Amino acid sequence: MSNPEIRELEAFLALADELHFGRAGERLHLSQSRISQLLRALESRVGGRLVDRTSRRVRLTPLGERLHAGLRPAFDAIVETIEEVREAARGVGGVFRIGFQGTANDPFMRAVTAFRDGHPDCAAEIVEIPLSDPFGAVHRGEVDAAVVLMPVRDDALVLGPVFSARPLTLAVSDRHPYARRPGIDAEDLAGCPLIGVAGAAPEYWRLAQAPVVTPGGRAIPAGPAVG
Repeated sequence: MSNPEIRELEAFLALADELHFGRAGERLHLSQSRISQLLRALESRVGGRLVDRTSRRVRLTPLGERLHAGLRPAFDAIVETIEEVREAARGVGGVFRIGFQGTANDPFMRAVTAFRDGHPDCAAEIVEIPLSDPFGAVHRGEVDAAVVLMPVRDDALVLGPVFSARPLTLAVSDRHPYARRPGIDAEDLAGCPLIGVAGAAPEYWRLAQAPVVTPGGRAIPAGPAVG
């Protein structure tokens, strides 16, 4: 007797879990007829019927129950071992240090939680990086990745997808004249000193966070710089 193929075992286990050919097919992205074909091939290899199927229900035969009891833990162990080896090959293990500017918001923490759940053998550590130096920690190897404000123009860095997109907001004191306006135009910044960014951040990045001219070319007064 030839050994069963992995797809036959997957089909049998999915059917044993779902007890429904349609749902088992959806789970494996296969048609019902393909699930039936794989089941018949496996039954031919073991020499007996594994599933009883009527118009009203699907259930395992005693032989199917015995196969399922022995196969499920062994199959899960194989899948787990393959995933562990795959993660080891990708280097997903140890500690993954994630740099973050400012306060870690909900989308960021959900992403970190999803990473931890998906890679239980890898500890994810959040490292605060200063506003004044968004890329330095990555260059120095102090973090493995960083979530920073755009733009990023650095050939030595690999830029991933945009993590979240939010509009820029102008924050002023409740005593500031702009606080009483229903809205302001970008040109109004010419009368409002902006807090700038000091430190090692590239000039293009600092100007993106605190521009020195309006879109129309009017100078914006420089306020204090923070790091």
